[in-house]
Amino acid sequence: MSGLRLDMKKLLITGASGFLGWHLCQLAKQEWEIYGTYLSHSLEIPGMKMLKANLTNFHELKSIFNNVKPTAVIHTAAHSQPNFCQAHPQESHAINVIASCNIAGLCADNSIPCAFTSTDLVFDGLNAPYQETDAVCPVNLYGEQKAIAEAGMLERHPITAVCRMPLMFGAATPTAKSFIQPFVETLQAEKELSLFIDEFRTPVSGATAAKGLLLALKKVNGIIHLGGKERISRYDFGQILVEVFQLPSTSLKSCRQQDVKMAAPRPTDVSLDSSKAFALGYQPLSVREELQELINSQ
Repeated sequence: MSGLRLDMKKLLITGASGFLGWHLCQLAKQEWEIYGTYLSHSLEIPGMKMLKANLTNFHELKSIFNNVKPTAVIHTAAHSQPNFCQAHPQESHAINVIASCNIAGLCADNSIPCAFTSTDLVFDGLNAPYQETDAVCPVNLYGEQKAIAEAGMLERHPITAVCRMPLMFGAATPTAKSFIQPFVETLQAEKELSLFIDEFRTPVSGATAAKGLLLALKKVNGIIHLGGKERISRYDFGQILVEVFQLPSTSLKSCRQQDVKMAAPRPTDVSLDSSKAFALGYQPLSVREELQELINSQ
């Protein structure tokens, strides 16, 4: 493509320096003129405009909308570590709830589509697999903040695509890792890695999740689940990782959630039923295939 086409639409991606945000930028830049926001992790992504912004400052947020004039927004910026949110309720509430609702309001003011990354942790883990219509019932503050943001955003801008994301993994980005990088390092060093046999998720890669978000931005109004096709425990995920990456397996151990003291309570099974998204054309690979693709791309 020579030069920037004048007809390219502008997509504002918040949290572009985060794991998911970065993967989303890589995919979306083929089709959109990208403006990405970051707070503390400065990065350059070729062919995109990166904006340093504190999204919890409404004045800064509004000026981004006024200056960029986006034709669509995907809001991925968040404090997404449950233990951090539990320990820092006000700081996490400011970005996870207030900024999210303000972004929905600004999208409504400008009559533009908006997609939001929520989480499978809006559920309590007792009635999986979860459909979009199931009642939310979070057990930790992070899940609660996301549930409040979902409702607040849909109230302000009912056509928002609220995308409940599963556990995500994939290649490390210049400013972020997924949970598999420390797993691989630990196992390579033959140090003990204990993973839950009683926590179940429906994981996808960051690249697959990014495809789902772009699909939802175009086709979904309201809530959609973007989980993977398999319900799998952390421990079983670890076993597949060992096989595909050919890692030493002797130090992979199983444990239960109750064995690990954490600030934030954790639900046991937040598997998502994503058949609605599959019907729209969302096509996650199996965990094994996703990990194999990671190896092939290295």
